[in-house]
Amino acid sequence: MPITEVEKIWMDGELVDWRDATIHVLSHALHYGSGVFEGIRAYETPRGAAVWHLDEHLHRLARSAKLYHLDIPFSHEALAEATKDVIRANRLDACYIRPIAFRGYGEMGVNPLLAPVNVTIAVWPWGAYLGEEALEQGVRIKISSWRRNGPNSLPSAAKATGQYINGVLAKIESLKAGYDEAIMLNEQGSVTDGSGENVFIVRGGVLTTPPIQAGCLDGITRVAVMTLARDLGYEVTQENLVRTDLYNADECFFTGTAAEVTPIREVDDRVIGEGHRGPVTKELQGAFFAATKGENEKYASWLTYVNA
Repeated sequence: MPITEVEKIWMDGELVDWRDATIHVLSHALHYGSGVFEGIRAYETPRGAAVWHLDEHLHRLARSAKLYHLDIPFSHEALAEATKDVIRANRLDACYIRPIAFRGYGEMGVNPLLAPVNVTIAVWPWGAYLGEEALEQGVRIKISSWRRNGPNSLPSAAKATGQYINGVLAKIESLKAGYDEAIMLNEQGSVTDGSGENVFIVRGGVLTTPPIQAGCLDGITRVAVMTLARDLGYEVTQENLVRTDLYNADECFFTGTAAEVTPIREVDDRVIGEGHRGPVTKELQGAFFAATKGENEKYASWLTYVNA
């Protein structure tokens, strides 16, 4: 989806003009993918903009950085305040938020340890990642021929910039074949996730999602949806899935910061359920969006209000 320019980006402790938020072409991250990032959303609520699971996202950013021996030169508290600052500076009621910490200019070569670390936080208005219509009608996906990186090749627990080239290959393959998105399998043939989303199936009223040990990202929206589902009375399991589990599901859906809760209507040209959003997915969507908009006090702790 195209980016809508706003006024300011937070960059290494300062708010700078959008067009001035630049880096050197010899930055280490550009050549070697040596960076970690997060995708976060802020939602419009009656109390103003509220960031969804801000602390959890920043904690995961720190965990990703630790795996790559990347020392972020700002505290958790400083990054949380910077996130609110940049949303306020751009006068946004709702937005997508992209914090990124990356190795910058000064060193070249595979050894990254002497390269400086830069941190930026950008925000911009962003709608439904897979399209507004997809939230009701669902998306068509295919099983990618590209396998997910094994956790002993690249750590699936990290949300690192260079690792996402794996998902880029799967995404391009699916789009060129006429689908909306891809599902990736691990080397053992078990389902992991989409190019940038976690996946769930519903069968007999039970929700199942692959365990993180299969190689999927430990998604924050994934965990939130598991909590919402259990609170609604559904059984939720984490089990290895194969492609036929998707084909034979009653319902199937993606979760993620960008994707939110998006139904899957076809997998490899096989219609899932009734071929559109199913009743369980619809109920979970309702609970999810009620929580993001501050309409359910039970989940008030999941929101950080920008103007509190």
